[in-house]
Amino acid sequence: MTLFTLLLLAIIQGLTEFLPISSSAHLVLLHEINGTGSEDVALDVAVHLGSIIAVIGYFRAESTAAIRGLGHLARGRAGSAEACLALNLIVATVPLVFAGGLVVAMGWSDALRSITVIGWAMIVFGLLLWLIDKRAPQTGRAAGWTLRQAVIMGLWQVLALIPGTSRAGITITGARALGMERHDAARIAMLMSIPALLAAGGILAIDVVRSEAGLALLWRAAVAALFAFGAAWLALSIMMRFLDRVSFTPYVIYRVILGVVLLGFAYA
Repeated sequence: MTLFTLLLLAIIQGLTEFLPISSSAHLVLLHEINGTGSEDVALDVAVHLGSIIAVIGYFRAESTAAIRGLGHLARGRAGSAEACLALNLIVATVPLVFAGGLVVAMGWSDALRSITVIGWAMIVFGLLLWLIDKRAPQTGRAAGWTLRQAVIMGLWQVLALIPGTSRAGITITGARALGMERHDAARIAMLMSIPALLAAGGILAIDVVRSEAGLALLWRAAVAALFAFGAAWLALSIMMRFLDRVSFTPYVIYRVILGVVLLGFAYA
């Protein structure tokens, strides 16, 4: 993989991971243009790591609270706000872990990564986000996130296993369906990405250890992680500020256009 392709991979992953436009759709399109290589898994781990650090840093207050909450849960203090946040994040991640394990065990991963599936997912779930965002009330707040809502959002997040759905997009859709205000819906969706990305990165890391990556690959992975971090931080900053004034409609328009492009590739 050339340096230019490496940087492009990192920037695309960082920018699209936390915007409701599906990172998988963009990465599949990139691989269609440039092909795949033996380093892909290791570099995926690197860009995931950069993205995780970015979201933890950007939402450092909430991330710190969730870490404290884990300590409270371990000591049996489940009634604190920090413990509730940590518990909700754990509960919201469980359905994704189980469903992801089933997809891997059944060997469905490759079938789901077809351009046709991704193209239709971009369009269908983009329009679903637009419809729910237009009709749902904006009365819920992140501070009032309940365990029941965490379960529901966890089930929504399972749909992210379909490439092209967008993990950020579908969790924002779920939060908006529950009536959460746009800014808070995005905030909860981003916090849910931390354990989800850690789980995905951990699985990928196992494959990297088995591959016996060399020093040259580790250096490229470090560069990829750094650029993914910068791109992810930029994407988070833009979206969170953007939502103060505009809805998710521009992202939906982009999703539909890209979905049509991908379907054009698929059916050509």
